[in-house]
Amino acid sequence: MEPAAPRRRHTHQRGYALTRDPHLNKDLAFTLEERQQLNIHGLLPPCFISQDIQVLRVIKNFERLTSDFDRGLFISIHDQGHIASVLNAWPEDVIKAIVVTDGERILGLGDLGCNGMGIPVGKLALYTACGGMNPQECLPVILDVGTENEDLLKDPLYIGLRQRRVRGPEYDNFLDEFMEAVSSKYGMNCLIQFEDFANINAFRLLKKYQNQYCTFNDDIQGTASVAVAGILAALRITKNKLSDQTILFQGAGEAALGIAHLIVMAMEKEGLPKEKAMKKIWLVDSKGLIVKGRAALTQEKKEFAHEHEEMKNLEAIVQEIKPTALIGVAAIGGAFSEQILKDMAAFNDRPIIFALSNPTSKAECTAEQCYKLTKGRAIFASGSPFDPVTLPDGRTLYPGQGNNSYVFPGIALGVVACGLRHITDEIFLTTAEVIAQQVSDKHLEEGRLYPPLDTIRDVSLKIAAKIVKDAYQEKTATVYPEPQNKEAFVRSQMYSTDYDQILPDCYSWPEEAQKIQTKLDQ
Repeated sequence: MEPAAPRRRHTHQRGYALTRDPHLNKDLAFTLEERQQLNIHGLLPPCFISQDIQVLRVIKNFERLTSDFDRGLFISIHDQGHIASVLNAWPEDVIKAIVVTDGERILGLGDLGCNGMGIPVGKLALYTACGGMNPQECLPVILDVGTENEDLLKDPLYIGLRQRRVRGPEYDNFLDEFMEAVSSKYGMNCLIQFEDFANINAFRLLKKYQNQYCTFNDDIQGTASVAVAGILAALRITKNKLSDQTILFQGAGEAALGIAHLIVMAMEKEGLPKEKAMKKIWLVDSKGLIVKGRAALTQEKKEFAHEHEEMKNLEAIVQEIKPTALIGVAAIGGAFSEQILKDMAAFNDRPIIFALSNPTSKAECTAEQCYKLTKGRAIFASGSPFDPVTLPDGRTLYPGQGNNSYVFPGIALGVVACGLRHITDEIFLTTAEVIAQQVSDKHLEEGRLYPPLDTIRDVSLKIAAKIVKDAYQEKTATVYPEPQNKEAFVRSQMYSTDYDQILPDCYSWPEEAQKIQTKLDQ
């Protein structure tokens, strides 16, 4: 991506105060002219270095840090009734994107309570690194309502509330106040991403807020989008339609249900009625195959319950259903046994097998197991990174990693750029289609189902540009006048690490206009 031209920023600050402003301070990258005009000459060593050298210096300083105390805004249940006041403590007045968690379901770690602040901090770092969002306009938030983690409750060094989690109406009222306070202070266009909320809250909060605020849940919708992107890319290899597939999920939580619903939407787009599309999707949870009549099914699971006898063993279920695609999202390491992988290869010429659980120890199978047991015929993707696999026939296959970072940075960039008020499910399907389109034929030959990670910023730009284009076509954008070149417009909104020009804007007039009057006119 070509670097943008330096921006000019106006400031009244001069001298020592300017060197203490992180938004303006260039440190040793200030030129001699800048140092003299801004009255900071002498406040800096007589040395001039480039940003590249500064990056090396920052990395060395970063490596010397001994504390990883996370930055962000901490709002506790005891702040209820005063959340607007807590928001006022944040030093930035313009916030366009928030990532919020209550720390109850941190991937691979469980309930971390207030220690979960690293999640929104990390997500927003990816907003900037992968999507070009201005970090100054991003706000990480943790909502501390307590924890069920016994170790944390007993830990004298725990930084959060030492109490059991608040639930029920009090919890809901707390969330309502937070959403209202954010929208009141930062505007209805402020994007709010929910992250790592427990299943009991994730679906209902998404359903409750999706059409009221500019919000989405990455665990449900982001995971769905990146998984469907991989499936759409895989179908370029199998040469058939999504509506021709029978898909079996190992897992029936947020991720599985989110993917399943987006697959149904994609099948409907191909022309398959919703009822028939849902019958092509089967789910397995901790109690076995989800079928009609099974006890204690949530409403979300009931939607995908089919007429069938109850079954518990995954190997037997695979042999019974004979899926064309097998997707693991239950975080059960090794769930895809040797028999299952061989059966998938027996049922299908090119079986689609996605082991999407994180971390690596929870992956349903490794890339090497999948490729070798299917004799290289499997189309594989994972949630964790795996090394390339060289087969006995000499081919080397590169497993695709279905990471949500392909999705949420581009969506955030597009939504913020055009001022969308609501983030619809259609946006996640559009995003999946754009990601799949960025995978070249050469990548597919190598087994890759996703674009190279070093192109992710360009992928985010394509996603954002498509979202912006659709928003103006559908009259849902709120930023006007409408830009003619959508991609150029989005690019202009992307954060640049290049320093702004903060010298006064000096220019000349025509000589005649500058003529000095030397005597009074008669």
